[in-house]
Amino acid sequence: MENDNTVLLNPPLFALDKDAPLHYAGEICGFRVHNGPGGSGSAQFEAVVLDRSTGEGLVRSKEPLDCESQKEHSFTIQAYDCGEGPDGTNSKKSHKATVHVRVNDVNEFSPVFVERRYEASVPEGRLFDRIVRVEAVDADCSPQYSQICFYDIITPNVPFTIDNDGNIKNTEPLDSKRQRVHSFWVTAFDCGKNRAQADAQVIVTVKPSCKPGWIGWTKRIEYTPGSGSIPLFPNLHLETCEETVWNIQATVELQTGHIGKGCDRDSYSDRSVRRLCGAVRGEVDLLPPPSPATNWTAALPTLPSSDSSLVFSFNGSTHVAVVPDSVASAVSGDHFTLQLWMRRGGASTQPPANQARGTRKEEETIVCSTVKNDDTYSHYSLSVHGCRLSLFYWPDVSAARPVKFLWKLEQVCDSEWHHLSLSVQFPSVTLYVDGVTFDPALIHDNGAIPNPAPHQRLVIGACWEPEEKSKDIVNNTMPESKDTGKFVSGYKGLLSGVTVRPGNVEPHSVVECLYACREGLDFGDLETLGSGMKVHVNPSQSVLVLEGDDIESFNRAVQQVTYRNSLRFATPGVRPLKLTTSLRCFSEESCLSLRQLEGYLVVLQPDAPQISLSGVGPHLARPAAEFEGPQGVPLFPELRIVCSLSHAVNTAAQGMEGGALMSDAVAHTLDGCEVQPLGEELNPEREELLVDMEALRERGLDIINTTAYIAITGAESISVYEDVLRSIRYRLAKGSARFERRFRLSCSEMNGRYTSNELTLEVNFLHSLDSLYHPSHLLASQQQFLHPSHHTGELSGHTLPNPHRNSVVPGAATVIIMVCVGFLVVMVILGVFRIRSIHRRGDGARGGGKEGSNQWDDSALTIIVNPMETYENRMGIAADIEGECDDEEEVVDSPGDTSDDQRIIIKKEGRDSAPRRY
Repeated sequence: MENDNTVLLNPPLFALDKDAPLHYAGEICGFRVHNGPGGSGSAQFEAVVLDRSTGEGLVRSKEPLDCESQKEHSFTIQAYDCGEGPDGTNSKKSHKATVHVRVNDVNEFSPVFVERRYEASVPEGRLFDRIVRVEAVDADCSPQYSQICFYDIITPNVPFTIDNDGNIKNTEPLDSKRQRVHSFWVTAFDCGKNRAQADAQVIVTVKPSCKPGWIGWTKRIEYTPGSGSIPLFPNLHLETCEETVWNIQATVELQTGHIGKGCDRDSYSDRSVRRLCGAVRGEVDLLPPPSPATNWTAALPTLPSSDSSLVFSFNGSTHVAVVPDSVASAVSGDHFTLQLWMRRGGASTQPPANQARGTRKEEETIVCSTVKNDDTYSHYSLSVHGCRLSLFYWPDVSAARPVKFLWKLEQVCDSEWHHLSLSVQFPSVTLYVDGVTFDPALIHDNGAIPNPAPHQRLVIGACWEPEEKSKDIVNNTMPESKDTGKFVSGYKGLLSGVTVRPGNVEPHSVVECLYACREGLDFGDLETLGSGMKVHVNPSQSVLVLEGDDIESFNRAVQQVTYRNSLRFATPGVRPLKLTTSLRCFSEESCLSLRQLEGYLVVLQPDAPQISLSGVGPHLARPAAEFEGPQGVPLFPELRIVCSLSHAVNTAAQGMEGGALMSDAVAHTLDGCEVQPLGEELNPEREELLVDMEALRERGLDIINTTAYIAITGAESISVYEDVLRSIRYRLAKGSARFERRFRLSCSEMNGRYTSNELTLEVNFLHSLDSLYHPSHLLASQQQFLHPSHHTGELSGHTLPNPHRNSVVPGAATVIIMVCVGFLVVMVILGVFRIRSIHRRGDGARGGGKEGSNQWDDSALTIIVNPMETYENRMGIAADIEGECDDEEEVVDSPGDTSDDQRIIIKKEGRDSAPRRY
């Protein structure tokens, strides 16, 4: 027993001696304790004799026993008699008996929890069999007092319960929105009903229900033009709900097929883009804009394009463009580069049901050309058949077999825009599709294919087939005289920018530049890419693929995916965006499957540039002789072109209310200016506009010079266009001077997407008086004087940059003006005297009686006399002089007698009457 020195032995301790009842020899005098195998013995226990005659004894401990220190003790005990006398001589010992002592426990210890605080996290909305298990221990040695009989939650009103083993579970589904964290206290009791010394705290965190997928997805993303690159998914991360994955692959797809020709590119004309990319000059546009000089595309239907380019539609039958021989002959030879934009299937985005991918059975010819090279004819045709692109080439139509180059391409049958560049250096042929090189399969044996007729003909959208072809084939050749037939193998789809450049082929860098998209997907910083991560972007930068094995690294990589648009004036609109994710887990059966995410990128409307033309007019007056000179007169000598951007500025930070508009002057590239005569077109026999053609060629600009307008095209800086436009001169033939000619000037950029203000200039021709006396001008001068035009009063607005220009008005005109003014003063004085005399007669008549009804109140009368009326009678001719009698013409006829009746005849003629041209 614990805390008691007496050891209760079962059976009790007795020692018997056979010498009894002899005194001493039959008595037990004592017991000796020997150490047992456990080390217990004489050091801890002792035995004493209670009755010497009966041999009863008692075992007791020398010190208190502790069950927790040693629960059991084992030792041996031996008895000895009293011997032969009182001194114990010749005492005898008994055999040794083993004693086992079990220490009884008392409930002296209370339970103690293993942890002072227990934490657990569980998802919401579920009932669990066990959320967390608490554990307490008791230091008592006996099972009665060392075991924990039960636990208890002492915090009231919590949705949890605990069993006798310490397992805690919820009694109702937990809701993270109602309570995110639950905290309560528990205690423990041993079987002796002792309570734990200290209670334990339990904290349960409720997690929102876990749904595997992307978190932080934004469906709408806005992009402001000019922002450079912006991250598409700055807050996006993948949640796998603790599912172990070993491979993650995400594909980001940006759909730009509806923007221009597959994406946002330079909004210049194809010719200007070629020049900006450094392409060699000399290309021939086979599908130019319709005009009087290029009328072979006038019958082709066109479709609107967001990039302002000209898109032609072909229906496979009636829509064909036959290029004139004069143009076709310029692209002869076996070294040339053919470039074009194509999209099969017409205007719709998807192909018709009977023209699904790979099911087109008929061959469709894009370009079919037969040109003369010295004494021979060469022929080539570029065709599509299903998902195959083929080039037939005859170096000489008299040869027996053509050479066929064949490519199998998905791009020619997916009904999307693609850029094709075919470089021919026979026998070598190189094909670039969207800037990527594709090698052909070379086929020499093409069966019984008849050679083309030896007639020069270049056709876009079909191929020419002479009538009765099969009957006229002789030795696999066509007769040269046959020129009637029909168009076959028509192309169905859209074409744009079809050009041919003879000579050396284009470098690969130029082809890549011509196709390059100015918008697309990109990765922010490759140096931050974690280990094991891979990034792949397709050539058009419309698809980006991420692959990795670590979720944390993968989430950081996804946040680095960006959208870039290098165009300052990006095409506004919506670009659909898709994110597809594929996961591979260790357990393929339970691997997660994530749905595809869809959103869209909105490119906002860019700030429109303001192209301002100034420094001209509105009037330009020069002597007619200068216009008739060999160099003519510059129309826009002081022209200034300024391009600025107007954008909103937040002025709140400056203490101002609202906002303001700020205009920033920026450097821009113009791509066209036009000078157009207003009214009648230019008469080549009498007038012309002179342009420095050598300067245009040096700057790589093109010009269209017609009697209706002059158009200068090509992407160039504003300063270059200023120099070119300032050099435009207007020249007249001798004796063709008129009185006015009006011109209108306008410029544009981005292929006409942004236009300038229209600057109108009125050119006036100053005629000298000597020319008016010339017999050839006599009748016209008289008519001009009798019907004055509005030009006589508008010299104040003319441009007279040089002071010596005033010498155009001769001295005779000055004398005439002075005579007119003097005569006018005399007539006014005479009129004043006449009025006063009338007043005096009226005062005398009123002395005899008032005759107010017969009197005329002329106190406010004003008489304006035209002094030129007398001058005209005296000179016999009329002169058209600037500044002469520019107001109303009034003729006053005075009566011959002195009666009171005054007849005033006023002749008015408006100054807006149309001038008389000659």
